[in-house]
Amino acid sequence: MEDTLKRLLAAEQEANQITERASLTAERLVEQAARDAQTLEERFLARLPELRASFIDKAEQRAEQSLKEIQRRYDERLEQLRAAADANETAALDAAFACLLRPEAETPRGH
Repeated sequence: MEDTLKRLLAAEQEANQITERASLTAERLVEQAARDAQTLEERFLARLPELRASFIDKAEQRAEQSLKEIQRRYDERLEQLRAAADANETAALDAAFACLLRPEAETPRGH
């Protein structure tokens, strides 16, 4: 019976040692994970200015492209309006000259 008690006591001590080692290992793993997370967070925070600058650069490029497109459409429309004005200018001048050169008899009296 004494041998059985010694073996049970030895098994309990071994189990306690295994539990203690597992607990220490788990604690180290948790600490390492916390350090890794801290390192990653610091890297991310350090990159924030770079990420922000990249975002702003892309936004400025898109804005510049939009402005170029708006300017291109404006120039096209301006060209269309100028062409229409040129085409209508001749007709307007012809009509004005026709009115001015009309004989006096055709103009209303009393004015």
